[in-house]
Amino acid sequence: MNQTYALTAVTVVVLVTVLVGALGLRISRTTSDFYVASRTVGPRLNAAAISGEYLSAASFLGIAGLVLLQGPAMLWYPVGYTAGYLVLLVLVAAPLRRSGAYTLPDFAEDRLQSRAVRRIAVLFVLGVGWLYLLPQLQGAGLTLEILTGAPHWVGGLVVACVVTAAVAAGGMRSITFVQAFQYWLKLTALLVPAFFLLAAWAGDGAPRATLDAPAAFRTHTVVTVAEDVRMSLEAPLTLTVTGTVDGRAYEDRVVTLATGRHAVRAATRLEFLPGSSVPQTRPAAGMGVSSWSQPLSGDQDGYRLYATYGLILATFLGTMGLPHVAVRFYTSPNGRAARRTTLVVLGLVGSFYLLPPVYGALGRIYAPELSLTGDADAAVLVLPERMLGGTLGDLLGALLAGGAFAAFLSTASGLTMAVAGVLHQDVLPSRARKVSTFRIAALVAMAVPLAGSLAATDVPVADAVGLAFAVSASSFCPLLVLGIWWRGLTPPGAVAGLLTGGGAALSAVLATRTGLAPAGWVHTLLAWPAVWSVPLGFLTMVTVSLATRSRIPPGTATTLARLHLPEDVAAHTPPGARR
Repeated sequence: MNQTYALTAVTVVVLVTVLVGALGLRISRTTSDFYVASRTVGPRLNAAAISGEYLSAASFLGIAGLVLLQGPAMLWYPVGYTAGYLVLLVLVAAPLRRSGAYTLPDFAEDRLQSRAVRRIAVLFVLGVGWLYLLPQLQGAGLTLEILTGAPHWVGGLVVACVVTAAVAAGGMRSITFVQAFQYWLKLTALLVPAFFLLAAWAGDGAPRATLDAPAAFRTHTVVTVAEDVRMSLEAPLTLTVTGTVDGRAYEDRVVTLATGRHAVRAATRLEFLPGSSVPQTRPAAGMGVSSWSQPLSGDQDGYRLYATYGLILATFLGTMGLPHVAVRFYTSPNGRAARRTTLVVLGLVGSFYLLPPVYGALGRIYAPELSLTGDADAAVLVLPERMLGGTLGDLLGALLAGGAFAAFLSTASGLTMAVAGVLHQDVLPSRARKVSTFRIAALVAMAVPLAGSLAATDVPVADAVGLAFAVSASSFCPLLVLGIWWRGLTPPGAVAGLLTGGGAALSAVLATRTGLAPAGWVHTLLAWPAVWSVPLGFLTMVTVSLATRSRIPPGTATTLARLHLPEDVAAHTPPGARR
């Protein structure tokens, strides 16, 4: 890819983001403007903004890479991310808006009349928000490093500065316009090149049905393996090897590998003949992303079908508790608008997810070596140059680079806004809670994950994202569902459920990341905890609440009426109504 074009595209995206954010600055004056855009964001604009912040680079680049690696076996991956909004639509969207809160801790305290519940909710908002911000900054650094050769820390610093400026300048007003713009930019960045790439594919006589067949090298291809990998072959394969395979060293030697698994050391050079099948690979240590879709087995790779269900459940139920998603529904004028917003989001997100698999399928034809080099996520960025070349390929590649960087900016903007709101309300002293000090909260909200991204550059991005969803699903999902739909929830039950469910999910994944979990089933259960930690959170909240029925807040009936009745009806509910 032409680095000048790519850097220009990223620069343009950054400048437009700053300019659009400046528009919000001109119309943001009150606290309500900064927190919830004065609750005046219409369904279409709000849906575009939600889609913009939700579709991170994991969606923009990662799904195409997964399809390149595994074909249609990985098409399940976006299901949980999209279907999570269906749960929001049915159970949460309208009541959350009618609560009148600014943040999730506001909702928790209003529903349960408890400062203790609010404090626990604050901790989980900060934890989930910072966990999710960390991979955005690390991913931005990696992307800018690939595109321009800049040091790894530059991309994260650029995103941190731009996002902090936009959030501090105009709060929710600013980032609403910024994120809506970035959604349409990301959609355009994938849609326009796709037309040219499909036209090139249709005109060059390439295979027409390779998505469900093993990928093959169309030309003589030389690959240098980036890390130690295990290579799986479904048929004998003849290739030229310079390096170490199965413990044996070779120097420019033709080798025929038998069917089965083979260990390949990092820096090994492999030369494949035209027509050779692309072997499936996974890291030599641990369970790679490419193994999630495989059936249960008792080998050292773990129980992969369970891991698949664990991730789907985490994304399906964790979406509603993500602080940057929940806060968006407070910006709707009323509950009906919140539901309409969610419906539009389902359409926008679903439409977007139709495009990455196209790039993954084309990558299996034109860039299959990326599955061996560890750069499968780069398929979207390299295809224009590989298939089209020339100025057109450079321009389309630059458009895709700009879209990828917009993905980091939009997601980071929403997370920073949500975390800054909680810091401003619950951490800063009450006498300092002015619009001016909101900007200080925005700086702190970004400074913590930025420092983490600079200090821990080797934290796997996918692990951090999965952890954030698992913790959210195990803590805020039970709190929101039971708080909205069950009058028997008590403050002790909410506190116990948050700490037990969310704490168990956090502890389990940290145990696997630090190497404390034993191998086998125990490791898999702890690495993908949502299957058991979400029911644990619900069960704990219900059990403790039933044991503390006397602690049900006295105004529960009035609160639930306000959550479930249309605004014009709830306004006439007698203030003295009690359970």
